[in-house]
Amino acid sequence: MMEVRLQAQEDEITLLKSSLADALRRIRLHDQLLPLLKQQLIAVNPASARVLNQVCCSDGCPSSRKLSSSSAYDVIPHPATSELSDSVVTKANGHIGSPVSLKQRPRAATLDRWTQTEAPLPGQNTWQDRVPLHRRVQSLQLEDALPSGQPAVEGTRAKLHRVPGLEEEDEEQEEDEEGGELSWTSSVEEPIQPTTIRGLQRDGSCSPEELGSPSGSLRTSEQNLSAPRSAPLTPIHEGEKKKLVRRNSEKLVNPEKQRKRLDKKAASSANLLIRSSSLENRAKEMVASTGSPGSRRGTYNQEQSIKMFIRGRPITMYIPSNILNYEDLKMEPPSERLELDWVYGYRGRDCRANLYFLPTGEAVYFIACVVVLYHIKNRTQRHYTNHTDCVRCLTLHPDKVRVASGQTAGVDKDGKPLQPCVYIWNSTTLDTLQQIGLGTFHRGVGSVAFSFADSGAFLCVIDDSNEHMMSVWDCSKGTKHAEVKNTNEAVFAVEFNLSDSSNIITCGKSHVYFWTLSAGQFTKKQGIFGKHKKPKFIQCFVFSLTGDVLTGDSEGNILTWGKSAADVKTLGKGAKETLQIIRQTRAHEGSVFTLCTLQGGGLLSGGGKDRKIIRWSADLAPERECEIPENYGAVRTIADVDGEELLVGTTRNAILRGTFSDGFVAIVQGHVDEMWGLATHPSQNNFLTCGHDRQVCLWNTEEHKLDWCITLEEYGLCADFCPNGSVVSVGLNTGRWLALDLLTREVVFESTDGNEQLSVMRYSPDGSFLAVGSHDNFIYIYNVTESGRRYIRSGKCNGHSSFITHLDWSKDGKYIMSNSGDYEILYWDIAAGCKLLRNRFESKDRKWASYTCVLGFHVMGVWLEGSDGTDINALCRSHSERMVAVADDFCKVHLFQYPCPKPKAPSHKYRGHGSHVTNVCFTHNDSHLLSMGGKDTCILQWRVTGVESRERLASVSSTSPYTSSPEPGTS
Repeated sequence: MMEVRLQAQEDEITLLKSSLADALRRIRLHDQLLPLLKQQLIAVNPASARVLNQVCCSDGCPSSRKLSSSSAYDVIPHPATSELSDSVVTKANGHIGSPVSLKQRPRAATLDRWTQTEAPLPGQNTWQDRVPLHRRVQSLQLEDALPSGQPAVEGTRAKLHRVPGLEEEDEEQEEDEEGGELSWTSSVEEPIQPTTIRGLQRDGSCSPEELGSPSGSLRTSEQNLSAPRSAPLTPIHEGEKKKLVRRNSEKLVNPEKQRKRLDKKAASSANLLIRSSSLENRAKEMVASTGSPGSRRGTYNQEQSIKMFIRGRPITMYIPSNILNYEDLKMEPPSERLELDWVYGYRGRDCRANLYFLPTGEAVYFIACVVVLYHIKNRTQRHYTNHTDCVRCLTLHPDKVRVASGQTAGVDKDGKPLQPCVYIWNSTTLDTLQQIGLGTFHRGVGSVAFSFADSGAFLCVIDDSNEHMMSVWDCSKGTKHAEVKNTNEAVFAVEFNLSDSSNIITCGKSHVYFWTLSAGQFTKKQGIFGKHKKPKFIQCFVFSLTGDVLTGDSEGNILTWGKSAADVKTLGKGAKETLQIIRQTRAHEGSVFTLCTLQGGGLLSGGGKDRKIIRWSADLAPERECEIPENYGAVRTIADVDGEELLVGTTRNAILRGTFSDGFVAIVQGHVDEMWGLATHPSQNNFLTCGHDRQVCLWNTEEHKLDWCITLEEYGLCADFCPNGSVVSVGLNTGRWLALDLLTREVVFESTDGNEQLSVMRYSPDGSFLAVGSHDNFIYIYNVTESGRRYIRSGKCNGHSSFITHLDWSKDGKYIMSNSGDYEILYWDIAAGCKLLRNRFESKDRKWASYTCVLGFHVMGVWLEGSDGTDINALCRSHSERMVAVADDFCKVHLFQYPCPKPKAPSHKYRGHGSHVTNVCFTHNDSHLLSMGGKDTCILQWRVTGVESRERLASVSSTSPYTSSPEPGTS
């Protein structure tokens, strides 16, 4: 509420400033018109001009002082009646007279716009007595210079008319028919005829004394209708200086130029003049009800424009002409739905022991909120999707069927922390068997392990709290058996002893702990490094066939731990046995990230810096080794398939399959850093992604694989395919952009626009133009030739006050609609030279080739109540123009019907991402939707299902509140 009140105060200040600007603008206008009037008066009658100067300068000013705009609005008071000047109201917008607007005055009094007087009352002799306070306004007229008794020439009749440029008000701020004020100025419709001028000079009856007489201009409304304009004026007495002089002028020399100038000025101030008075209600309803009339001149009713508010800022949406009744529009979720079809990527950069091979021939791993079961031979995927936030750890039950997976806490859309938990589920049916520890763990679950000696009756969990609490749970009942504080240092792994479920081992930063659980209580023994160098990290451990513990550390060593008698001399009599290093084996250069035992007693180790996989015999003698390619990163984890074939997870989020003899190939690949750029091919089953890892990747949606990948010098943020499908353009973070040939992967063109990051690339429908939106607030337009291989900059759209976020082309390729970071919606005429269309009302029926702008009438309903403007990162309309997909900041993908112009429109919501969803895009035939996560580095491919038949669509459209004409944006 305080924010809203502050906004209200700022708006009031802005209104005052704009009113002052209007007054100054009109004064400047009259300043320009006044010299023209004087020149004409001199040409007509020099004596009249001298009298006019005397009238304006009679208050003690030198006679040589010129008539100016400052004197034209000054009230020259009589000494005896100086209070009269206080009653005369000079309006800030240039009106002179009473506060009553011109349109509210009686019609008879407004027929003669030059004088506004009333009939004198009986007994009133003086001008002050005869004229009421609210009508004491007097003006000189060109007709007053005519000889007495000579009728005025019809062509010289001066009238008040609207100021050019103010007649067309800004489309967002319309004045009501009753409450708005009109702006008027005076002009002579036709030049004075030469015969009239000669008559004035010859007759000479218009004496200086006759000019300016109050009685000559104070007529009743009835007299204005009948009395001749050339009636004689009574002499003005010295000291009777109590008149307001209204400026008069002839027509502008260049009315078109003046109109354009005034249009521009009026647009800047008129936007601020009319604002919603109920600012307090903006805190209660983000998407407001109908606003001011939606027409340029107030002739349309309120149903033709709608206002929505984002962070207190009003955004006007104009209702298309084919919508008969906005209130009757019914918002329903679309008949289409989404099913998760494929998951691209693997989380190996910061997680351990997260890859296992199932007897069903499937590899189980996770990324984002999804646990993936990938059948290696069939190349199919199944997905466990019950997690509500990012999965952090995974373990396999001794029966090779049940799986336990733990997730991080995360936050909801209101910023409140969500409770982490562990799910135990069946890998065959994907049914959830148990939910462990909801409301118990803090921040998230870091490590999980099943017991072995008792066939997996217990589950050990270590959370991500400061103390890294370790707890043991009964898997069948879901109850906690014991709990203990572990350590304040990072914990990387936990396992039960293979032969004794009461013994648990943990390792992490600079420690190896051996725990014993008895009667619900834990006792701890710390591994003694003795004469060996204490490594910074103990990365992993396994059990040998003899029961020894083997650890891999950050020094590249494999350490064998065993029990030894206590050193009585050092520890004293009665000291218990200790766990010490009995053997050290040099294995890798750099860290040993993973250890994996083989069925015959052998051992596999994976290195970090050297990227080697080494096979060891049971007595730790090296047998074979191989090195994985550098572009896949270091070895993160190893899973044994059949003793010969291996699965290898890497730190660059890839899963490799292979053998020592045949080498390894990637079966799963993904990005390794935040992603933003996404584009689908216009005619093929391909899509392109780019992100902060500087990789540009082309994917195949049909074969679910990576076609090719290149690495750039800078990271990409946006991309778009040329309509012919042979070239794709990628915008980078430095303002540079590239055009790549899809077949050769070569750069066919590159350019730089500004020095800030590019946020959107968009080709026109026919491929003849490319629009590049930048964070420097400009949209750069290029002419495209030679099938997308030659570009020439043809213009720049300048008008946004913040960085460009989204833009779309019209179907005819002549116009652009764009959004910016400060929630503006602007329209541009590209064919007219990147001209900004200030009247957004004229674009309400325009049809758009694509719809990715997050602000607009047709997608207004996608915004949730209370959104702050950054909650929706991207949206995309389907090619069929029946649905729109939305990527939000709360890890969700929404599917709305299109159009969805009413607040709180219903939608289908889908989870799977573990961070903000940065982009969404439909494939060329709308068969699939691609969604891209930010920090989770995950790409989800959704299958679109439940498409309605054309017959049902026809029946629905017949009852729609739309007219028979096609919807805006439809073909």
